[in-house]
Amino acid sequence: MKVKITSDSTCDLSPELIKKYDIDILPLYVSMGEDTKKDGVEVVPEDIYAHVEKTGKLPKTSAPNLTDLVELFEKWHNEGYAVVHFSISSDFSSSYHSATIAAEEVGDVYVVDSRNLSTGQGLVVLTGADLAAEGKSAEEIKAECDKMTEKVEASFVVDSIDYLRMGGRCSSVAALGANLLKLKPCIEVRDGKMVSAKKYRGKIEKVIIDYVVDRLKGRDDIEKNRIFITHTKCDKKVVKEVEAKINELYPGFNEILETTAGCTITSHCGPNTLGILFIRK
Repeated sequence: MKVKITSDSTCDLSPELIKKYDIDILPLYVSMGEDTKKDGVEVVPEDIYAHVEKTGKLPKTSAPNLTDLVELFEKWHNEGYAVVHFSISSDFSSSYHSATIAAEEVGDVYVVDSRNLSTGQGLVVLTGADLAAEGKSAEEIKAECDKMTEKVEASFVVDSIDYLRMGGRCSSVAALGANLLKLKPCIEVRDGKMVSAKKYRGKIEKVIIDYVVDRLKGRDDIEKNRIFITHTKCDKKVVKEVEAKINELYPGFNEILETTAGCTITSHCGPNTLGILFIRK
């Protein structure tokens, strides 16, 4: 049976990658005040910045509903496909739980809990697409991708913790102290959850390079298939410096993929956030 790869929109894959790998993306919902819109379709990160600046409040994101998921799965089921669907970590959202219910209703649908977000999830999705292209069955793809989720290394360095404060992930007192000290926290995804790791100090341009060095220097345990540079509209010069530093510290990646983070990461971390995301051996 033919296999179709689908994912919720938190995978942050670029339009070019979505087209190249023929992935069907199901948007989450983003609520700003009384308006609820589809992530990446009706609302983009710039809208979030404008909303926060105007109201001082973060938008809220919500998972695709059961009807959305059933319609997606039935669409491909009716065309003769088995579906492998990838969701944001079940610790972040109800997306995975809803997808499993829809999968049971439709049949021939296999749901992978990515245990991640953004292009940490995207790495798992692209692996699924690679396996589908190799002719693997839906069952085989799910089994391999379930194992791979434990090998994804995802982290971001954040310029300002104001968005984390507004989202309730950091107290006002801690935020004030961090801003006064010019601290830039590194956020890691561990066991499907976001946790605070090392705190850097200084201008974000320097901090980002220091972060990349910490992530890659002296390593020999990283798969060289692909690595993502994912950011929330960082300066192009900084992104190019990150790419050069990756090639210096860990040369030989088949692909260095740059993507702009979508609404989920933007609403959690705010502007000038950047991460490098890859798979460990």
